[in-house]
Amino acid sequence: MALQIKICGLSTPETIRAAVEAGATHVGLVHFEPSPRHVALDDAARLRALVPDTVKAVLLLVNADVETTGKAIETIKPDVVQFHGTETPEWIALVREKTGVEAWKALGVQDESTLERSARYEGAVDRLLFDAPAKALPGGNGEVFRWEVLKEHEHRIPWGLAGGLTPENVAEAIRETGTGLVDTSSGVESAPGVKDVDLIRAFCKAALEA
Repeated sequence: MALQIKICGLSTPETIRAAVEAGATHVGLVHFEPSPRHVALDDAARLRALVPDTVKAVLLLVNADVETTGKAIETIKPDVVQFHGTETPEWIALVREKTGVEAWKALGVQDESTLERSARYEGAVDRLLFDAPAKALPGGNGEVFRWEVLKEHEHRIPWGLAGGLTPENVAEAIRETGTGLVDTSSGVESAPGVKDVDLIRAFCKAALEA
């Protein structure tokens, strides 16, 4: 299967276009007010309209309540909802069942035990996204984790790799983990929440050539 690339936390038409043109398969829109990458629902809907059918739009939510989740999905009409908080398998499975939208769950990897516990999401999500452990924000912190813990794990759920990926280290990350999907946010920014189109292009190029 061809490598998939997600550029997350996009907030302008220019960066959406840059990601699509550079070969991204997924673009992420963050609806979480504490994040510097937060976009309001109306703005996110306008950005989503720029995403071609060949690329999937991912809506990122963090511990959103029922009303917020429903309104965000209805307004943005994403292809994927990425749950990036402490959402339970039961809650994600319910959203997935009611909306028919593909569901991902991001997990901060502390050690091998995180991977063992991830099995509880089997049947509830379409993909797990292994990220660095949460800090003040649940993601987008530019931190990597020990990729080697993924090597020997018997993955029962499709998965992807996030956490501190940059144009400089993404090729190594792909080679070391064998991941089929890479996800970056802060790694293609010139400042928190400010995407750099040249870094987006460089990241996609490095990933595709790995």
